[in-house]
Amino acid sequence: MVEFTGERVVPGQVEPDLWNEHLARYAFAARFAEGRRVLDAGCGAGYGSAELARVAASVTGLDLSPEAIEWARQHYAAPALVTFLNGSCAMLPFRAGAFDLVVAFELIEHLHQQTSFLAECRRVLAPDGLLIVSTPNTLYYAEARAAAGPNPFHEHEFEAAEFEAALRAWFANVSLLLQNRSECFAFYPPSGWHGGETIAEPGADRAEEANFFVALCSNAPLPAFEPLVYVPRVANLLRERERHIEKLRSELTQKERWLAEVTAERDQALELARETETALQQSNRWAEQVSADLAAARERIVELQAHFAAEQQRAQESINRLEAQLERSNRWAEQVSADLAAAGERIVELQEYFAAEQLRAQESIDGLEAENQKKTEWALKLAGEVDNLSAQIAMVIASRWVRAGHKIGMGPPLPGLDKPAQ
Repeated sequence: MVEFTGERVVPGQVEPDLWNEHLARYAFAARFAEGRRVLDAGCGAGYGSAELARVAASVTGLDLSPEAIEWARQHYAAPALVTFLNGSCAMLPFRAGAFDLVVAFELIEHLHQQTSFLAECRRVLAPDGLLIVSTPNTLYYAEARAAAGPNPFHEHEFEAAEFEAALRAWFANVSLLLQNRSECFAFYPPSGWHGGETIAEPGADRAEEANFFVALCSNAPLPAFEPLVYVPRVANLLRERERHIEKLRSELTQKERWLAEVTAERDQALELARETETALQQSNRWAEQVSADLAAARERIVELQAHFAAEQQRAQESINRLEAQLERSNRWAEQVSADLAAAGERIVELQEYFAAEQLRAQESIDGLEAENQKKTEWALKLAGEVDNLSAQIAMVIASRWVRAGHKIGMGPPLPGLDKPAQ
């Protein structure tokens, strides 16, 4: 869907004056299009190409916008002699001499490459071909758009002399015409108006006051033509003005109702504003108290920050001392760990030594016990022998024969018998 943005006219989306302003140019160009091969450069939505196709041998509409070309094809491509193409007007995609008539309405001011466009128009025209080109008068256009500002879609606009000079750089013959939306009084039959006499007051042909410039350009002699007064379908200006006035009155009545509503809303808003102002004053007093409290709180915060900084400094000093003490403790613990490791190794060595000594002692004890057992058995045996000998000696001593021999000095000495005499 193509929408009117101010860049190009879309049928049904613009006011009648703007629509008739554009359509009138095509009505003027149609006087030169009969039986000719026509290029509508910058055709936009295609309505002008369709107007030219009523009399032309063929019409080609060219535009840079794919959306505009698609819209034109959907609405105006029914006549077999109308073709719509997407392409650049600064580099026309046609062979030299392909057209007898090129129309370019409200296009050149949109182009950055205006010189290239004029050169391309000259190239694609037949030797006796005709270019009809229009552009807004920058003096009038700047005044008309004073409130809205420059048209954002225009690259460069022309004054009359500048426009004519640009065209004469490429075409030998140039005729500059003025297009104005003029108020006039027309006398014509109700069956229609074709031809007739036009009377214009002196001063109505001032180029600097024109709405638009329309130029006929050719390298061949220009065709003869008469000024054209285009009477649109809506031609009774007084009737239209009365309708417009009635519409304005209706709108004014509606606006007065809106104004009354807005006034009532304003009064409510003023009352609300007064209430808001009262609340604001209370809020300001509260805010002042809060500000005072905040100031006191900030002072207390400063004090607490200073106290905290001092406490933090003392804590840091304590931490430093503890870290130093911890470092010493760590070194002592490392030394103790080393000593414990060495002691553990010594204990293992001593345990192994004691185990070996214990084993040897146990073996010695076992040997001594065995030897003691043997000695005990030998002592018991010896004691038995002693007892036996003692008994034998006692028997010998008791023998009178032994005693008698002893008295006479015979026999071995015997215990108990060799006692000295009392």
